[in-house]
Amino acid sequence: MPSGEVDKPVIDDNHDGTVSIRYDPKEEGIHELAVKYNGEHVQGSPFKFHVDSISSGYVTAYGPGLTHGVTGEPAQFTISTKGAGAGGLQMAVEGPSKADITYHDNKDGTVSVSYLPTAPGEYKISVRFGDKHIKGSPFFAKITGEGRKRNQISVGSCSEVTLPGVISDQDLRSLNASIQAPSGLEEPCFLKRMPTGNIGISFTPREIGEHTVSVKRLGKHIANSPFKVNVCEREVGDAKKVIVTGSALQEGKTHTENVFSVDTRNAGYGGLSLSIEGPSKAEIQCTDKEDGTLNISYKPTEPGYYIVNLKFADHHVNGSPFTVKVSGEGTNRQREKIQRQRDAVPVTEVGSQCKLTFKMPGITSFDLSATVTSPGGVTEDAEIQEIEDGLYAVHFVPKELGVHTVSVKYKQIHIPGSPFQFTVGPLKDTGAHLVKAGGPGLEHGEQGVPCEFNVWTREAGGGTLAISVEGPSKAEIEFKDRKDGSCDVSYVVSEPGDYRIGLKFNDRHIPDSPFKVYVSPAMGEAHKLEIAQFPSGPVQADKPAQFMVRKNGAKGDLDAKVVAPSNNEDDCFIQLIDQDQYSVRFYPRENGIHAIHVKFNGVHIPGSPYRIKVGKDDVDPAAVHASGKGLGDIKTGEKTDLIIDTCNAGAGTLAVTIDGPSKVAMDCTEVEEGYKVRYTPLLPGHYYMTIKYNQMHIVGSPFKIKCTGDKLAEEGGQETSSVVVETVAKVSKGGNRTGVILPIFKSDASKVQSKGMGLKKAYLGKQNQFTLNAGDAGNNILFVGIYGPKGPCDEVFIKHTGRNQYQVNYLVRERGDYILLVKWGDDHIPGSPFKVEV
Repeated sequence: MPSGEVDKPVIDDNHDGTVSIRYDPKEEGIHELAVKYNGEHVQGSPFKFHVDSISSGYVTAYGPGLTHGVTGEPAQFTISTKGAGAGGLQMAVEGPSKADITYHDNKDGTVSVSYLPTAPGEYKISVRFGDKHIKGSPFFAKITGEGRKRNQISVGSCSEVTLPGVISDQDLRSLNASIQAPSGLEEPCFLKRMPTGNIGISFTPREIGEHTVSVKRLGKHIANSPFKVNVCEREVGDAKKVIVTGSALQEGKTHTENVFSVDTRNAGYGGLSLSIEGPSKAEIQCTDKEDGTLNISYKPTEPGYYIVNLKFADHHVNGSPFTVKVSGEGTNRQREKIQRQRDAVPVTEVGSQCKLTFKMPGITSFDLSATVTSPGGVTEDAEIQEIEDGLYAVHFVPKELGVHTVSVKYKQIHIPGSPFQFTVGPLKDTGAHLVKAGGPGLEHGEQGVPCEFNVWTREAGGGTLAISVEGPSKAEIEFKDRKDGSCDVSYVVSEPGDYRIGLKFNDRHIPDSPFKVYVSPAMGEAHKLEIAQFPSGPVQADKPAQFMVRKNGAKGDLDAKVVAPSNNEDDCFIQLIDQDQYSVRFYPRENGIHAIHVKFNGVHIPGSPYRIKVGKDDVDPAAVHASGKGLGDIKTGEKTDLIIDTCNAGAGTLAVTIDGPSKVAMDCTEVEEGYKVRYTPLLPGHYYMTIKYNQMHIVGSPFKIKCTGDKLAEEGGQETSSVVVETVAKVSKGGNRTGVILPIFKSDASKVQSKGMGLKKAYLGKQNQFTLNAGDAGNNILFVGIYGPKGPCDEVFIKHTGRNQYQVNYLVRERGDYILLVKWGDDHIPGSPFKVEV
């Protein structure tokens, strides 16, 4: 209630599977009605409603469209003007998108109003009568993007300029270029080798006048750089001069190609980007007619309203965004959704017992391994314990505050979701981009059998997790909270086919959501099959490998394919060895983790798809780190960069994607420790940068980046820019970064105490001894060395007796004066170097 008090309504059971809720309000103002079933809020709860004490003769408004709605669907409400006398009625809807308003006078003193929101967010609805706001106006409605699917395509047309200077392909890799416009806007641009051998650059001109192109090698200008390039008026991309023709931008049909034509001949140079959002993900085709015109078609599978954003050189063309009404038959896809409140997990302290749980049914715990890397770079093995059948927990005790990396591997391959981020101390950031999900139920499923997966929300803080399953049949979704920031989800569907699983946290999709899952028909005979002699370790690329499949009396056809990390598919060669046994041979052509799909009568056999590592290189996304100002707060129109450190991570495929309010010009060049990514944002807002190494997120990905500044392009839907690089193996050089990154020690060598005869005098051929106490000296590494007249002594033996107490024994075989060095880390302890007589 508005006063903060809690009142209980009356619940009546209607005995038909429904209940009625009655309530007599006692106060005026906004009320919240919480409806719970088994202690959990039902969908939409808590509901908000406004109680008024207005008598008749005043204008009032009521209806769902004043509080909530869904994008692309008309939001409706009613205005009652009974007995209110004469006066003008005015309405306005303001929000993230333009909303077309329609009215209908019901001739009974009420007016039905509907508006069509095309983007999710908060909308302000103002209703005035006689130039005054009616009671409760302005109303605020929350519009969600529920069930909306989007697809996008970009076609570039860049200006190309040849610069003086001849380069080889080898040089090209180490060069990077940027172009600065007369206004100061600096963007990365792309370099290429022209047929003449000269350097060529390609860029999208945004302004008229003299531009400066800087070409650098390892941060230094090459000869003749910076170059000057003049851009004239007809070259600058002008969205107003783009001509769009065709009725497909007003109305369309399902299951058919709806075609429209785009003419950019008189519009200068610029990239054309198209996104279409609506009840289904529409397939987009683009045909270039080589004369400056394009034919674009889209093929939706569900009827309803679609929003088409068409931009040229980052500005909307005339009429964009277009609202298209699509009619026709749908696909009868069923959608089921559950919503659960997730509470923030208590803050973890240094020295406390930490655990990260995950469910992986049907495996042996012997093949699992886990490591934890602290913010200081120390990697330690962690203990894995089986809590119940198929449910495992990684246990570790952190020694410092900050973000730790937990890597969990099964048969030397990261499990889905790994490497995990685990914050000790208060969370630095929260939100959907920090939620992770993984498990077999997000990769494949079987009809009528529970498909399970894990969701980890610990790093994202508190909020609402919404899980939806959409496909040929309605899903039964079950949710089990493990009360440690993770949960189990399982769903059962009754029909095979393609399903989409959407995971949203606080109304925003989590990374990689929605997931596409093919649910195969019931296993039937396929469950009898088993595999044997499957390669236990990594296999080599470009060499055949094989395993056996036993049919165990099952009748039907066997087929198999191998899917490479690049998503290239190749058939496996299947040979009958005897009536019940087949050999399956495959030929991997890339390094990385491959999936081998083995199907019997079109259905996966138990355990399929099998994952196998190809190549000796141990590509480890947990060893890749990103840093730099390009991950912090950035400004529009200013070029920014970040370094992705791939040292000791092996050679793999590095993919960087930026999702945000605008497209960004982005490039990636090789530097000593890895790769440098540069980009320039054009619109303020939040950008999400995804960094994947061999299709797996690195720790912290996706990164949330806040951008401020002026708007340098027109706003539209979310835009995506990406760059992919095949990396080379790198090993860190210099200092204390050879192979392993040394932890940051906090110690004081002056507090180490030493005692014993062995510090002054030693005897030939005997064990000479002294002790060291570093209990008050912090943590570090103890170094002991003894050098004599003819070189080092025969043996030095150090034993740690606990709590930083050490016992040192050494043996000498020559007479003379020896020097005994004792260091705690890089510093000598008091008295070192010692002089020892033998």
